[in-house]
Amino acid sequence: MKRKIFWSMCLMALFSMAAGVLVTTWLFCRDLQSQMKKEVATEVRYLSAAVESSGAEYLKHLSSRGDGGSVNRITWIGTDGTVLYDSFADSKSLENHSSRPEIAAALKTGVGESLRSSDTLAEQTYYYASRLDDGTVLRVASTTRSGLAVMAGTVPWMVFMAAVIFGVTMAAAKAQTQRIVEPINQLDLDAPRAENVYDELSPLVRRLEKQKETIREQMETLREKQEEFTAITENMKEGFIVVDSRADVVTYNSSAVQILGMDISGQEAPVNVISLNRSSSFRQVVDEALNGRHSEQQLDLNGRHYQIIANPVVETKDRGGAVVVILDVTEQHNREELRREFTANVSHELKTPLTSISGYAEIMKNGLVQSGDMVRFADKIYTEAQRLIMLVGDILRLSQLDEGKAETETAAVDLYQAAASVVNRLTDVAKRAKVAIDLAGTPAVVRGSARILDEMIFNLCDNAIKYNRPGGQVHVTVQAVGGHPVLSVADTGIGIPEKDKERIFERFYRVDKSRSKSSGGTGLGLSIVKHGAMFHKAKVELKSKLGEGTEVQIIF
Repeated sequence: MKRKIFWSMCLMALFSMAAGVLVTTWLFCRDLQSQMKKEVATEVRYLSAAVESSGAEYLKHLSSRGDGGSVNRITWIGTDGTVLYDSFADSKSLENHSSRPEIAAALKTGVGESLRSSDTLAEQTYYYASRLDDGTVLRVASTTRSGLAVMAGTVPWMVFMAAVIFGVTMAAAKAQTQRIVEPINQLDLDAPRAENVYDELSPLVRRLEKQKETIREQMETLREKQEEFTAITENMKEGFIVVDSRADVVTYNSSAVQILGMDISGQEAPVNVISLNRSSSFRQVVDEALNGRHSEQQLDLNGRHYQIIANPVVETKDRGGAVVVILDVTEQHNREELRREFTANVSHELKTPLTSISGYAEIMKNGLVQSGDMVRFADKIYTEAQRLIMLVGDILRLSQLDEGKAETETAAVDLYQAAASVVNRLTDVAKRAKVAIDLAGTPAVVRGSARILDEMIFNLCDNAIKYNRPGGQVHVTVQAVGGHPVLSVADTGIGIPEKDKERIFERFYRVDKSRSKSSGGTGLGLSIVKHGAMFHKAKVELKSKLGEGTEVQIIF
């Protein structure tokens, strides 16, 4: 600052001096040239009057007296541009002057003038011409130093004056700068006081005091925002990483550390984000974000599926970074897998009865069935159609339960009475399968949908009969346990292998596919039971041992 003030004062003095000298020289040259033009014009008028009265004799008289070349050059030109007389040279040796601008102007308008500089630009000649009464032209030329030459002549004096002025200015500037800067250097920025400085600095000191208070408030706000940001990011389940333009980690949350399995909190040097995970997908998503493009990639880590989303952050043209968010999409991925598997299973399950119906119908259409076999073929078609209707009904019911569109009217339902109704309906089915079914327990009332509860109990009992062995038993029990109504369906059937227990509630999943096909099941019964329990906010528990039987409890 001190140096800047010092040199500003010095340069201002030099600039003022140079500007003053140049302007003064220009004004002097302009006035000198104006005066010269007036003198030349006056001389031409005098000479014109003399020549018009005395003719060439006057010019010869001037030459004989020696006045012809003393100051200005006098030239007399004829009407055709021929030089009749010249005070500085022999007229016969001079070329025709009709093309000269001042001569042409004089011949046309009566007077003409022009200014021509020498080759070195050191001199300039002013020409003034006037047409006489006889049509001839009298011209006078005056040569003086040019403005550039005059200025060049002042250079030594300008250099001398500049040196003197610069020396004086340096001394004055140094003293003045010291006087201006000293109060600023002695200013206590921690506790500025306006009364300790000169008046011109008082507004600055007051602004410093106000700015200091503003900065303190902004720092407090920034600290609160930082704490809020940290609290938000630390409570995110998603991984969150911010990197700079060099891909160095600026900030991150604990979820990112847990997902990527690396802790960089103890490292002092900047950590490059690529070192957290060196997979090509992770590297690609970061690179594209740093290049200014939104990017998404899939990443599999430790048996889970993650979606990496990176967006560029541009602060200035040369400064930016990226924000990387890591989302756990395992459940979504699994649901998508289940959806694809469900679609494939539905297609397969629908195709099987439709193929049978189409085949039997085609045989009947072509007249290949004897009249005695017509009833058997019609029975086959009816059976497959019923299976198809049952399958579509179960799919629609599951869809309604999934989307929350199942019947919402609820009432008090006695589980014992609902179970008794199902047992009565399945008694004949159980006899044909050589399985005994019975009901025990006490009344237990729950709030729910009677139809959904009926379907749940029916599917549990129907499965217990289908997957039983001849001479087996099915025990249905309704009771209250710990204040909660509990429905239990136990059988002495084939049981469920340990590896299949977690999947039997999935749609179309069958432990024994051949047995399920022969029994006419759709593979959706237990899935309906699971979703019906969710509708009633109940819990399903399964106990089973291979070869000994299965028990399913629904705890309301």
